[in-house]
Amino acid sequence: MLTVQQVYELINARAPFETQVTYDNSGLLVGDPCREVTGIHLALDVTAYVIDEAIAKGANLIVTHHPLMFSPIKSLTETDVQSRLLCRLVRAGISLISAHTNLDQAQGGVNDTLCSALGLIHVTGEGFVRVGDLPSPMAANALAAHIRQALGDVVRVTGASEQVITRVGVCSGSGSDEWPSAAAMGAQAFITGEAKHHHALEAAQCGVVMLEAGHYATEAPGIFALADALQNEEVIVQYKVRVSTSHALTHQSTVR
Repeated sequence: MLTVQQVYELINARAPFETQVTYDNSGLLVGDPCREVTGIHLALDVTAYVIDEAIAKGANLIVTHHPLMFSPIKSLTETDVQSRLLCRLVRAGISLISAHTNLDQAQGGVNDTLCSALGLIHVTGEGFVRVGDLPSPMAANALAAHIRQALGDVVRVTGASEQVITRVGVCSGSGSDEWPSAAAMGAQAFITGEAKHHHALEAAQCGVVMLEAGHYATEAPGIFALADALQNEEVIVQYKVRVSTSHALTHQSTVR
């Protein structure tokens, strides 16, 4: 029998929950740790559609990157979206584990996986930032096209589009404030999911091209990597681990 607690411990071994930042809310958020798992459904976010998918596939454990209850709540009245989602999970008997900033920082976690997806080599770094080399130099606009092809989302460029790039910094999700750390490690371009306007302008004025590649697009590879790692665990191999590629802002999805 596979329990929720066993899955929690497998994730903890890869991305220790104790490494999450203080404002985060990663961990087992809903459910009984002793409950038997019938299937595992992974997604970037908990949405009504993701819950529908889990129920349809017979999964009673959802593992997400972004947690619910990011800020403390004092009631469950189903008068807001988050409360409705939490009540649905409880009624359906679905447990929820979220691995957020612990998975971002982990070796082999979200940011390392993003570097692999982009084909970066000689990757170094710690915390939320990774810096790696391109196999061959390319202009910033060509790098944007490469990122778009690798991640499947629109890429916005701030800075000199013809600048030749050899070394790239990476921080998935809303990581534009980390560009100075990447620049200090020699990055000439910085890739993130969401770039605040003033961060992009500051980077460009310091000669660092900012490439905004989409929050979902920069984090989804890490979720697929986690799913693969879980599916290959001896205690899980006989259970089905699926990933929803449903974007939080759309009902379009495919399930692997």
